[in-house]
Amino acid sequence: MDRKNINEWTILSLLAVIAGLLFYVYWGLRYGVWIDEGIYSITIFLVVSGICGVLLSRYIKREE
Repeated sequence: MDRKNINEWTILSLLAVIAGLLFYVYWGLRYGVWIDEGIYSITIFLVVSGICGVLLSRYIKREE
């Protein structure tokens, strides 16, 4: 990963991935519920949107 290609959208997308994973682990440890469709849907939304954001921010060329 080249540091020149990292911008604010890449960082925001990585934070979404981390937030999704931390949310799932926190919820599972806090409430003891690891199998729940509601938690899966929130986690999947955050992780997939973060991954798509990282990919898009890496491949979109900026006009300078």
